[in-house]
Amino acid sequence: QVQLVESGGGSVQPGGSLRLSCAASGSILSISSMGWYRQAPGKQRELVADVTSGGSTNYADSVKGRFTISRDTAQKTVYLQMNSLKPEDTSVYYCNAYVADYRLHLGYYWGQGTQVTVSS
Repeated sequence: QVQLVESGGGSVQPGGSLRLSCAASGSILSISSMGWYRQAPGKQRELVADVTSGGSTNYADSVKGRFTISRDTAQKTVYLQMNSLKPEDTSVYYCNAYVADYRLHLGYYWGQGTQVTVSS
């Protein structure tokens, strides 16, 4: 069993900052990649940023220069530092991880989501 627990969401004014955290736990052999997705009402879920086990990062064009993804391998945790937040960043943010467990099962796992609201 693998669990992803997210934290750090909340409400901020435009231009503000938030830091999201996601900790993986359970029967984990290795994590190939971890990332953040977001889904606003009526919209499809989209990739915000991800990071591979080799340290390679990827960002959506809309967040480049504002968001930074990082990881703590030992703690199986990924972070998303969000600066210069805009109203259009308002969404539910979901943590994702591609995991190999001790039964040699490979698959994607999702957190339950954390709400980020950017408004005046």
